[in-house]
Amino acid sequence: MDIFQSIIMGIVEGFTEFLPVSSTGHMIVTAHFLGIKQDSVTKAYEVIIQFAAILAVVLHYKEKFTIKKIDFLSKLFLAFLPLATIGFLFSKQIKGLFDLYIVAIMFIVGGVAFLLAEKFYKEETYFIDDVEKLSYKQAFLIGLAQVLGLIPGTSRSGSTIIAGMFLGLTRKASAEFSFLLAVPVMSAATAYDVWKHYHEFNVDNLIVLGVGFVVSFVVAYATIRLFLGFLRRFTFVSFGIYRILFGIFLLSIYSKIGA
Repeated sequence: MDIFQSIIMGIVEGFTEFLPVSSTGHMIVTAHFLGIKQDSVTKAYEVIIQFAAILAVVLHYKEKFTIKKIDFLSKLFLAFLPLATIGFLFSKQIKGLFDLYIVAIMFIVGGVAFLLAEKFYKEETYFIDDVEKLSYKQAFLIGLAQVLGLIPGTSRSGSTIIAGMFLGLTRKASAEFSFLLAVPVMSAATAYDVWKHYHEFNVDNLIVLGVGFVVSFVVAYATIRLFLGFLRRFTFVSFGIYRILFGIFLLSIYSKIGA
C-alpha cells in the first residue's frame, strides 16, 4: 500500500464508518478498485484507521466518557453484549459471509428497510432526544438489533439507528447512540486485531499507517458533525435510495467477476 492508497482508504473509512451505509462494503470495493492486496499489512492498516475513527467519537463526546456518566456507560455496555456474545460464538460462520454477492444483497435490503422505516416513522414531541435518558431495556433492544450488523453489507449503524427510531428515539438521538455504541464495539475488534497483527506495526509501514490514521480521524470527526447537522433538516430516505443503488452497482460488479 502506498501513500495515495492510504489517503483514499482513510477517507472512505472515516466517511462511511458512522453513516448507515456499511463501511465494510465500501472498503471492499475501494480496495478492489485500488488493487490493494488483502494481506496482513492491509489488515494492520485497517486496525489503525478504525482506531482513529474511535478516537473521533470519543473526542466529540468526551463528556460522555467520564465516571460521572457511569449509569449511561452501563447502558452502553449492556447494548454491546449481544453483538460481543454472538460475534465470539459464531466468528467462523460470520467470516464465511464475507462475499460480494451477500454484501450487495444486504445493501439493497438495508436500503428498503430505511425507506419503509421513514414511511411509518413519525417523530413525536415526547420522543427521547437525549441518549442519556434511554432505559436499560431500550439500550438492550438496540444492542440486539446491532447483531444484524455482523452480516457484511447490513451496516451496524443502520440497524441500530432504525431500532432506536422505533423504540422512541429521535433521529438525532438514534444516530448519537449508534456513534457511542461504536466505541466498545470497535475497541474490542481493534484490540483483537492488534493482538493478531502487532508484528506488522513496524518502521517500514509507519508513514503509510500514520497518514491513514490522521486522514481517517479528521474525516470521521467532520462526518459526525455534518451528519448530525444533516439530521436536523432531513430524513434517512436519501440513505435508503443510495444503499439500493450502490447494492445494484455491486451486483453488476459481481456478475462481471462471475462471468
